[in-house]
Amino acid sequence: FNDEAKTLDASLYGRRMFEIMTDYWPTAEDDPSAADAEREFARIWKPMPKIVFSTSLDHVEHNARLVSGDVGSVLEELRAEFDGDFDIGGPNLAGQFVRRGLVDVYHLIVHPVVLGAGTPYWPQLDAPLPLRITGTRTFASGALLTSFERG
Repeated sequence: FNDEAKTLDASLYGRRMFEIMTDYWPTAEDDPSAADAEREFARIWKPMPKIVFSTSLDHVEHNARLVSGDVGSVLEELRAEFDGDFDIGGPNLAGQFVRRGLVDVYHLIVHPVVLGAGTPYWPQLDAPLPLRITGTRTFASGALLTSFERG
């Protein structure tokens, strides 16, 4: 996962996911109980530009900036600013991008834990979304990464 994260130009977050991320990653590199991969991700995450979609926050830190408005319009502005790829963190924000057909590649990471609650990974859609598997990878933790493209 860290190899993929290194290729990103920026991360897009909904408010709640950004708050979850900033509760841990700014100090994870110095956490003696953190795994090596976590410390490496912290080193990748901290300098990464972060775009936070929120109408309720008035201030963000950790190399982040606030945006609001139509996700399609904001994405057009971001594509003019950045040359590469983005990831999207947070199911509600990701759902807005998915419903608008703005996602080209999906990386689904399944961890070997059943929570039994929470926000569904996929948003409710008006029609099926055909995808094509482009790769899979299993991690030492037991997590499985499956990559898809719109098919």
